[in-house]
Amino acid sequence: MAAMAVSTMANPNDKSGEKVLTMEQAVMGYNIIPRTQFTAWDATGCDYIYLKGSSLVAVNAQKLTETEVLSLAELNGVLNSNLKGFPNFSMCAEGKLSLMNNGRFVVIDLINKRVDKAISIPKGATDITYNAKRNGVAYVVGNNLYFNDGTEIAITNEKDKNIVSGTTVSRSEFGISNGIFWSPDGEKLAYYQKDESNVTNFPLLDITTRTGSLVEIKYPMNGMASEIVSLYVYDFKSGKSTKMNVTDFDKERYLTNITWAPESDKVYIQVLNRAQKEMHLNVYNAADGTFINTLFTDTESRFMEPIRSLYFLSNDSDKFIYTTNCRDGYKSLYLYGTDGKLIKRLTPVDADVEFVGYDGKRVYYTSAEVSPIDNHLFSVDIKSGKKSRLTKEPGWHKITFSADMNYFIDTYSSLNVPGVKQLVKNNGQVVKSITVCNNPLADYNVGEVTIGTVKSADGVYDNYYRLIKPIDFDSTKCYPVILYVYGGPHSQLVKNSWLAEIRYWEMYMAQHGYVVFVMDNRGTPNRGAEYERAIHKYCGQAEMADQIKGMEWLLSHSWCDRNRVGVHGWSYGGFMTISLITNYPDIFKVAVAGGPVIDWKWYEIMYGERYMETAKTNPDGFAKTSLINKAKDLKGKLLICQGAIDNVVVWEHSLSFIRECIKNNVQVDYFPYPCAEHNVMGKDRIHLMQKVTNYFEDYL
Repeated sequence: MAAMAVSTMANPNDKSGEKVLTMEQAVMGYNIIPRTQFTAWDATGCDYIYLKGSSLVAVNAQKLTETEVLSLAELNGVLNSNLKGFPNFSMCAEGKLSLMNNGRFVVIDLINKRVDKAISIPKGATDITYNAKRNGVAYVVGNNLYFNDGTEIAITNEKDKNIVSGTTVSRSEFGISNGIFWSPDGEKLAYYQKDESNVTNFPLLDITTRTGSLVEIKYPMNGMASEIVSLYVYDFKSGKSTKMNVTDFDKERYLTNITWAPESDKVYIQVLNRAQKEMHLNVYNAADGTFINTLFTDTESRFMEPIRSLYFLSNDSDKFIYTTNCRDGYKSLYLYGTDGKLIKRLTPVDADVEFVGYDGKRVYYTSAEVSPIDNHLFSVDIKSGKKSRLTKEPGWHKITFSADMNYFIDTYSSLNVPGVKQLVKNNGQVVKSITVCNNPLADYNVGEVTIGTVKSADGVYDNYYRLIKPIDFDSTKCYPVILYVYGGPHSQLVKNSWLAEIRYWEMYMAQHGYVVFVMDNRGTPNRGAEYERAIHKYCGQAEMADQIKGMEWLLSHSWCDRNRVGVHGWSYGGFMTISLITNYPDIFKVAVAGGPVIDWKWYEIMYGERYMETAKTNPDGFAKTSLINKAKDLKGKLLICQGAIDNVVVWEHSLSFIRECIKNNVQVDYFPYPCAEHNVMGKDRIHLMQKVTNYFEDYL
């Protein structure tokens, strides 16, 4: 259970700064978040664009020459507008950028400094997706899909509002973030269509109307009827849509990671059964929708989660890269032929990896093989298997390659490094420093930040933590403790990034005399398949066991007050917060839970069934993890905060827990945010975090 100290942020006795954060700064990040210079690669070459004063400037990565491409004055002239600064934009084609302006999707020719295309977008349109080859956009209005290159075409015309085309499906699980997929040649467009007819409605209360209104959303609850997803292909030549003939499993299967063949003649779909234990990689004829064949099948007895599309080699379209963590214990890259035969595992390392790019010879990927809290770029020669590490400085590196794959921009930070952005050749040679951030907290009195590890409860893993000590820390004194927790899938809270990925509210609390502790546990990502799957069927159990090991280590220090320990978390962290205070009342005295899952039977199918299965197949797991059964065990002070129009963790969760507390004559505090969804955002969040802070101040 011994902890390993990795590094500290600063000498706590350094009095160079005396300021403390305001709550507004702690929540909104005003002037205290390091920001590297904005950069964007040109769509086809090796020029990167950055904002210099009031002008966009292009830098040639090879020659390092700078050229002004568009000033703000020129942009206003082109748009006939009076913008005070550059709006958000994308480099959409060679020498062209796109942006939204006054309800129009505008493509600007940077060479001739003129509008290349301006398309009026209907009010309320979503999922706006540009295609350079057609020089037009697809978008969704209501439940139907349209294309517009100056003339609007209705691709679908469904009158039934339960039939929705062109949007994300499966509640954006499995890496799904959109519902429109252009073919490489621009002649076809694949799109999702979901039928929600059998999905139950859940009412949300809109108090902004004169008498209040109920807004019903489709919410597929665990174990109940789900949406039925199809994939269609629209052919611009024929003007017709064709449904891909998917017959695997039952109709409530998932169609994930849509990938076009490079020749635009076939569509690849990773078809996953509803139980999320078996996946078929299928190929379909894009012209008539016929099933061609299944290339291979992956299975996993607990759960699997395909979240990456295929990547076809640019110089050999008969080969593709497939990502999975179902084979060798870690998320790895595999090279396959289009005949479905495995050629080789490209990344034979005991670490999770992410595909970044391919230059015709080498595959580039980021990996946790240096450390689970560091993210580094590697390349591997696709023929020889020779591997090279391309980022050297410790820290968490984010990589964006030029279109020609000859250069990349490396943006990184580490515990003591606020932020660096540099131009690097694809062999790892640094060409140019673009930005080095100064310490934005130089004028502030900040608590010491430490990264370290505590053994997991099963003794197998080193769980990483960040520890923030109070300002002017004195080891002879005794301080109250706050555990900030999330603990669920897809969230790594501790990284070797600036201040260890700190939330500035933690620093705020340290400035007000608290020890703050944050630790990743089993079930979180970037540590291999077994680490992630430890939570299967019993969410919260392995996580709590790990968190308690962390707290036992922390509370073994004399400067921690064992009688004044609080816990706070949101969403899955809210579930963990209530789980901890009800299961370990001897440790936790005060808790604030936000948007908490209370019982997994009320949570959505896609996420909930992956980790918990259903109440029918896993009755013991549902009984053991339900917080309804724990309401009677609440001994300490608990505040629950909830967005009243939460469409992720619906109101049934927290209200049912409150009702159970009332039944058992257990006192509990509750604070709804009437117009907030799952997360309380904007300036309302300042109120929220002050509410959280006050609760600890009052009762801890």
